[in-house]
Amino acid sequence: MLSLSSFQPQQMIVPFSQLISGLHSLKNTATASVQTLHKDLSPEHTWLPKEPNVKLRELGLSDVRESQLDDLISRLLPAFGPEEPPVVPSVWRASHVSTDTFFHNKHGGFSVIAKCCFVRFHTRFLGSAIDPRQINVTFEHVKGVEEAKNELQDVVEFLKNPKKFTVLGGKLPKGILLVGPPGTGKTLLARAVAGEADVPFYYASGSEFDEMFVGIGASRIRNLFRQAKYSAPCVIFIDELDSVGGKRLESPVHPYARQTINQLLAEMDGFKPNEGVIVIGATNMAESLDSALIRPGRFDMQVTVPRPDVKGRTEILNWYFTKIKVDSGVNAEVIARGTVGFSGAELENLVNQAALKAAVDKKERVTMKDLEFAKDKILMGPERRSVEIDKQNKTITAYHESGHAIVAYYTKDAMPINKATIMPRGATLGHVSLLPENDRWSETKAQLLAQMDVSMGGRVAEELIFGDDYITTGASSDFDGATKIANMMVTRFGMSDKLGVMTYGDVSKQSPETQAAIEQEVRLLLKDSYERAKNILKTYKKEHEKLADALLLHETLDAKEIQLVLEGKPLDH
Repeated sequence: MLSLSSFQPQQMIVPFSQLISGLHSLKNTATASVQTLHKDLSPEHTWLPKEPNVKLRELGLSDVRESQLDDLISRLLPAFGPEEPPVVPSVWRASHVSTDTFFHNKHGGFSVIAKCCFVRFHTRFLGSAIDPRQINVTFEHVKGVEEAKNELQDVVEFLKNPKKFTVLGGKLPKGILLVGPPGTGKTLLARAVAGEADVPFYYASGSEFDEMFVGIGASRIRNLFRQAKYSAPCVIFIDELDSVGGKRLESPVHPYARQTINQLLAEMDGFKPNEGVIVIGATNMAESLDSALIRPGRFDMQVTVPRPDVKGRTEILNWYFTKIKVDSGVNAEVIARGTVGFSGAELENLVNQAALKAAVDKKERVTMKDLEFAKDKILMGPERRSVEIDKQNKTITAYHESGHAIVAYYTKDAMPINKATIMPRGATLGHVSLLPENDRWSETKAQLLAQMDVSMGGRVAEELIFGDDYITTGASSDFDGATKIANMMVTRFGMSDKLGVMTYGDVSKQSPETQAAIEQEVRLLLKDSYERAKNILKTYKKEHEKLADALLLHETLDAKEIQLVLEGKPLDH
């Protein structure tokens, strides 16, 4: 017997077997009621369950009041609260939150019986319905792309409070296109939009739509949008949009491939209105998308997600540092300044490589040396300790790299030195890395000339120390960089007094006189740069020798150690 004494003022004693039988009857009646509703409703609403009407007399609980029955069911069955969302089996395509949102939108409330019902989407559904509570990503987790975050904040407000924006007759955007290089955080931004807006979120990859069978891709597009409309307002995120939304071309291999993009065009802005469904697409190749897809009315907004600047890289590094054990001496800004052009994914890989290196070395925390090691490994390849360098070549390399460092240190407009090394790494035997204060979007003529002077420092050092007969091929890449800068100054930047402020796109198409003038100006710039580097190394000959000796001894010196050597102070190690 089961005693139910919680109902006051009346106390009842009900046989346990009778209660179980009643609950089974409730289940069977509800199933039959849903099946009947499926036959009566139109096909596009057949998936929507209704609350069955159950008589208490049929359950053998005629003495129980309706309010008491609600209390009884809530005690016997698990209640779904906001703190404990239900565990949905993998076969279900909608989460509890998605179902809850749907019932609120359609009926303005969410009843006790509806809480116990999960909507099973059609098996042909392509995308995955993701519970926003399971995403656990907000704009606080996205670093280094502040401009893109600010633009997407408006989209979140659209989803949260659409009436605020439509009060004057405006329409919600139908599509947002995220464009940027790989690894900059486009998918992370889309997940953050879903996490911030707390609306149903459908994810699909563009490559999953199409197959070799005719009509499969178009059918999957229809199913995806049909299910999204039931949960509006909601977000559909299509990753790698260019694989499904590329330009429509006649293809003898797959002549029906255009059906998929045609269906996507019709769903986003066709004859039938598609209100409340916002499509977010991400691509690395916006130029390959069909012009009909990216026009206003389909993708109304285009958000560029660029590579992070030095401030953004610092924020990203600090975020990933919270996930590992780092030493107190680690300076994220120094690493950020030396990783120009790195994306968020590459910075994450850098931190992970440093953590692995520290673990292999049995360190308790990740240090700056581990992070510098990981950065050099990514930029220049792994160390090649199997390469044997004789004493003479090692000495030449030390003076060569010291020449770069001395010119950079004593040139006014050159970037600060980050590190000098003569360790064999990749195909190089030495390297001097410079550390810009900030990312440069434009450079002055003095800064360009300083870069050329630093490039010339290696060859000038070999010539001054060992003579013309013992110069090496190590300066080839330095000359390539200096020549490229000089050529751009003359042909693109208008920094030649002789040729004036005129650009020359294709030099080979210019007249022989113009080509000769360009070559003469480039030679003059390179010669002047070589002479300036030679004057610096002659002036600071003693400092040059000290730095080369320190490199031979320690093989790697950072900026502080280089400064100590040049000031004549002893190193700590």
